[in-house]
Order: sequence, then structure tokens, then C-alpha cells
Amino acid sequence: GPDSRVLVLDNHDDFGGHAKRNEFRHDGRLYLCNGGTLNVEAPSQYSPVAAGLLWDLGIDRTRYWNGTADVRRRYAELGLTRGYFFDREHFGEDRLVSGWGRGSWSELAARTPLSERARADLVRLQEDRALGDPWPELSSDEKKARLTTTSYRDWLVDVLGLDPVVAFMQDSSGHLFVTGADAVPALYAWEMGYPGFGALGLEPTSPERLIDEPGGSHGRESAARAESGDPDMYFPDGNATITRLLVRALIPDAMPGTSMEDVVLAPAAYDRLDRDGAPARIRLGSTVVGVRHLGDHDSAQEVEVTYVRGGTANRVRARGVVLACWNQVTPWLCPELSATQQEALRYGEKAPLVYTNVFLRRWQPLVEAGVSGASAPGGFHQSVGLSTSLRMGGYTSGQDPEEPAVLRMTRYVYEPGHSRREQHRLGRQTLLRTTFETFEHNIRDQLARMFGDHGFDPAQDILAITVNRWPHGYTYSYNPLFDDPRWAFGTPDDRPCVVARQPFGRITIANADAAASPHTDAAINEAYRAVQELRDRMA
Repeated sequence: GPDSRVLVLDNHDDFGGHAKRNEFRHDGRLYLCNGGTLNVEAPSQYSPVAAGLLWDLGIDRTRYWNGTADVRRRYAELGLTRGYFFDREHFGEDRLVSGWGRGSWSELAARTPLSERARADLVRLQEDRALGDPWPELSSDEKKARLTTTSYRDWLVDVLGLDPVVAFMQDSSGHLFVTGADAVPALYAWEMGYPGFGALGLEPTSPERLIDEPGGSHGRESAARAESGDPDMYFPDGNATITRLLVRALIPDAMPGTSMEDVVLAPAAYDRLDRDGAPARIRLGSTVVGVRHLGDHDSAQEVEVTYVRGGTANRVRARGVVLACWNQVTPWLCPELSATQQEALRYGEKAPLVYTNVFLRRWQPLVEAGVSGASAPGGFHQSVGLSTSLRMGGYTSGQDPEEPAVLRMTRYVYEPGHSRREQHRLGRQTLLRTTFETFEHNIRDQLARMFGDHGFDPAQDILAITVNRWPHGYTYSYNPLFDDPRWAFGTPDDRPCVVARQPFGRITIANADAAASPHTDAAINEAYRAVQELRDRMA
């Protein structure tokens, strides 16, 4: 109600959590890129709650697409394509092949450093020719059941008999989950459009499957249905635009302006986030270390929160608390929770990944190479690409190849050969041990090897590097290779995410983990539910 007071305790040094914004300034001009959450994926699939919030914040999808259409075509106008980088460590030599996925696969294969067998297998796989149906006696449903318990890597190598190098080239099938192809169900790969299934005659997935679940159900829902409607939306700073609009809605004079366009360049007034007497306050740099009811949780009227800020412990009391942190830390903060709920909270394992933004003096070398980005399987960063070409409000990304631009590099940190959760744990250990010096060395080395033949000089062309480490990144979603298939393909109430998000006294739980989905609409849906639960308990 109008008399409510809200205090947001945020352990970060900036608001937004994973929706982080990176800024680069050069010669009086601002250049932006996402440092975390990338985009609004499949906005037409958003629930009324999630879509309604975006609308209330001023995000108009039609206006967005009409306003950015001409600029988004810039890379295509320059003839740039997607490339594929073969490195010497895995393929025997460094070679960048442009136009990947365009034209004849036979011609593309001939431009690769692959062996003759691997080239032939690559063409067979991509064209789905002469692969055959290994299970002709099975129905479509029976084949899908087998694909559910077979990894994509095993399908390609053990069932279809393809060269392991060709299977390794499909490792990107796991990047949405931050794993290798050995931890991706073959059925997921089929649903997501990866090659190798053309001879099976599989029936399409029902559009109704998981239709009410949020984004991130890749491989589990109908891809045709999920991809219908409006395309994905990219803002210059990723979904930091959404968090900035949220701050504007909560504390209007902390973020001046009136539209989704002008918020991109709006100067945030950080000194206005946490003012005495304000109905909504955001307190940055505040790490919560304890949450407990003052009395029995069934009858207590207040909850006490202990947090550390600037090395000093503080306490605050509230009529209700929403815990929006990641699930695995929640039992440590609130040991009052039942053993069953704590076990459920600890079930999911967040995926470690890195968004590295490299600020380039110019991007002409990529134009010379004929690519706007490239996949690099086995590379330190497995994906490299120019940030989305955009114009919003007074902001425009670099349009001239001789101007600066932000190059986005993504590192998915995992250890093949293990379960999905173990790949995440081992990857996290690797990530946390990696120094910035190691990142910088590998960034310079990789870009020089990819674009050095086209005029790229890392000593001259790299102006700045920002490494966004996310050791606890993507939310864990269910996978039938390692989890109960009912959890992957249905919505039963015994899923760990459902058990974990149950309200406890005057404490409710909101986060993407509560939906087992790493997407923005999941976080919005769960926040709405948690606030409604808290309101009902405080009534």
C-alpha cells in the first residue's frame, strides 16, 4: 500500500545483481555493453505478470523494434557473417573460417583444417545425409525416450559413429547449460535444432508442453512455440536497462527521465538511493549474514536481519522479508528452515561463466576477416562477437569500423566427463583460481591468433578489458541425464525448486532459482509470487 516502506539490501557495489552494466569512455564518448544478463528472450512468451512489469516500466516492444531496425542491420550491410575458429591445440593449426553455416557444407568443410574423414563426417552430419536410422523398429515416442537418456556426444560418436572431432565441434550445444555436449540429452539437442536427427522421423513436440513455464526450458519445450512472436530484445547494456527502470520506478529522482530510451544515458544519482524517510531505499554494499524470526515463526510479528556493511555488522527489523539471494546460500542465512527445505535449496548448482568485454580502438580487422563474431570450441573464450549494433535515445554503438567498439567474449567454464553438477563445481574452482593476468594473456593471445592476419594488433587495438566473473551464474535447470525426467518435462510439486521456495513464517523466497530457470521472466514471476505470499501473511 501507499504507507509501505521497503529496504533493499544488496551485497553488490551496484544495483542489478547479474544484470550488470559495463561502461567504457573514450574521447568524450560513452560505449556500453552488458556485463551480465544479456537480453529479453522470447518476450511474447512472457507471463502476464512479467510482460506487465516490462510494460509498466515503459518497455514498448513495438517501439523498440521500429526504433532499432535500421541500426541492427549494420553488420549485415557490411557483409559480415558468423565465423568458426579452429585452434592449433585441438585442430592442428589456427584457422578462421568465415561464412559458417552459409552455402555448401562441402565447400565449408574443404576450408577447414580437419582430416578427410572428419570433413566427410561434418558434411554428413550437417546435411543429415547417409546417417540412417539406428532404431527403425521404434516409434517416435520410443526413440525420444532413448534420446532422453543418451547424451548428444554419445549419440554422435557411439550411435552414429562420427569422428570425435566432429562431435567436439558441437560442444556449443551445452553452452546454454555451461557443460559439454556429454552432459546434454540428445533429445534437447534435437529440439534446439542441432544436426544428426533427420533420419529418425520424430514427431514435433507439443506446443503445450511447459507453456506456462518461464524462459530457459531449452530442449524441454517446443522450440517452434518458444521462438514464435517477437524476437529477443537487446539493450545497449543488456538487462541493466530493466534494473535502471526499476530503480526509476522505486526512487524516481535517483534515475532522471521518462522513457526506456532516455534511461540508457541517464546519470544515476547514487546518493539518493538510501535516504532517511524515503518509502523505498536501496542500500548497496550490504551483505546479509543472518535472518531470523523474533519469536516462533508461526506467530512472530517481526523478522530480524543482520548484515555487514563497511566491515560493521548492523541489524534491521521488518514485518516481513523476501530472500532473493541464490538458493544454496539461503540455509546459511536462515538456519530456522526445515531440513527438507534446506536440502531442496541446496539441490541446484549454479553454472560458472564469464562475460569479458574488450574495448577495441577499431573493429576493421573483423570486417577484413568477414565476420562479426565467431565460435571457438576449446578456446579460452568459446564465443567472440561484436556487441549488438544499436541506437537508443542519445546512444549509438560504433557504426564505423575505424571507430571504437566493444567486443564481447564468453567463457563457459566446465569439466567434461562428469555429471552436470560436478562440471559446474569443478568449473567454479577453476574460475576462482584464474587471475586477471591469465585472462588478459589469453584474451590478447586468442584475438591475435583469430584476427592477426587481418591487421589486428593487441598492443595497439585493445584499449580496455573488463572481466565479469560469475562463479554462481546461470540457474540450474533440470536435465533427465542426471535428474528425475518428470522434473525436466513436467511441473510436479516435488521438484526441488518448488519445495525450496515455500514461505516460512514472515520470510518468502524469490529468485530465478525458485523457478529452476536462468531467465529474467523467471525472476520477475518468482518475485511477484513471493511478494504476494508475504502480503497475505502480513495481512
